[in-house]
Amino acid sequence: MEKFIIDGGIPLKGEVMPSGNKNAALPILAACLLTDQPVTLHNVPDIRDVNDLRKLIASLGVEVDDLGGGSWRLTARTVRPGDLDPDLCRRIRASILLAGPVTARVGGLRLPPPGGDVIGRRRLDTHILALRALGANITYDRIFDFGASGLQGADILLDEASVTATENAVMAASLAKGGTILRNAASEPHVQELCHLLNRLGARIDGIGSNMLRIEGVERLGGGEFTVGADYLEVLSFVGAAVVTRGSLRIRNAGVQYLAMIRQVFERIGVVWEIDGEDLVVPSEQPLTITHDLGGAIPEIKTNVWPAFPTDLVSIAITVATQSQGGILFHDWMYPGRMYFIDKLVGMGAQIVLCDPHRCIVNGPTQLYGEKVESPDIRAGMALLLAALAAEGRTTIRNVGQIDRGYERVDEKLTALGAKIERAREQ
Repeated sequence: MEKFIIDGGIPLKGEVMPSGNKNAALPILAACLLTDQPVTLHNVPDIRDVNDLRKLIASLGVEVDDLGGGSWRLTARTVRPGDLDPDLCRRIRASILLAGPVTARVGGLRLPPPGGDVIGRRRLDTHILALRALGANITYDRIFDFGASGLQGADILLDEASVTATENAVMAASLAKGGTILRNAASEPHVQELCHLLNRLGARIDGIGSNMLRIEGVERLGGGEFTVGADYLEVLSFVGAAVVTRGSLRIRNAGVQYLAMIRQVFERIGVVWEIDGEDLVVPSEQPLTITHDLGGAIPEIKTNVWPAFPTDLVSIAITVATQSQGGILFHDWMYPGRMYFIDKLVGMGAQIVLCDPHRCIVNGPTQLYGEKVESPDIRAGMALLLAALAAEGRTTIRNVGQIDRGYERVDEKLTALGAKIERAREQ
């Protein structure tokens, strides 16, 4: 196990390039199982979750050639739905993304239960309902057994706008006979990128970016080339790091087309940035004052499905709010474990009241102080890293493997911007 040792209080300065979007790379890797032709991908992030999924698809017969510089060529000439490593499946939530493409390609898959962050119950029912609607037979007895003699297009209303269930349904429907209408579909940037990749391979998907997708199934998909877009969650993590250290950053190729709603929310906690072409520029001078609702009411930031404020950014926003003047309520109704890192911020000096598993009130600004903490999940781990960068004194963050699951060489990137951060092994 590794840890970060951070000496805080140093303003970050310079330029940084975000890595490819983890949440786009994962379904895109799974989609390569749909075709027997080579698919070349660029800007694939070198992170643990992606490498774990790479091992899983390789065990199904996919040839993966590392071309260097974040480029991979994947060829699934044959797919063998053998037994998947249950330990690897438990390490990542994205193992569920194998269900749709493998069932569509070869008619079945035995899949151990997926894992991922421990942030509360993460139901799989929506995946099962969608694939059953397309004609799959699915049973579960400590392992999922997917089977199909041929998928058929259907009119599907998802019972929730699940990102990964949307992705599974889109991949399976791409090779189903006839047309599929997918209603209440998720529309996050990574869902859009998957659809664009599939269309480049020969799929016929309309309505990309909306909550209703129309997929006309095709007999087979071909090969192609695709570049994974910037990880907007990493972009906003670097925005937060600049703000809490009173620094200034230029974030190159930041995927600014996806940030409109996020920008509105961050403005409410006193954070501003400028757009310069494809770059996002964070100035050192920040208002850092909470904007009250009409009548002086305490504002509420509430997560919701895209294009609303995403749940994966609430941990970052909470940490930034500890440095803003005023009080604000955060409400993440999606995951009951999302805020279980709040006690660690309080231990560092933050004034936060945890109202219940879904809500907290932050009062700021407060001086944070170095502490010894542990990263409970990817996003909370990054939020604690931001707190450590802002803190007076030294902070040790244990279990940084959680952060490595979603952020590529984040310690090296921060060091290049002036941060004093050391990666060390636990004794």
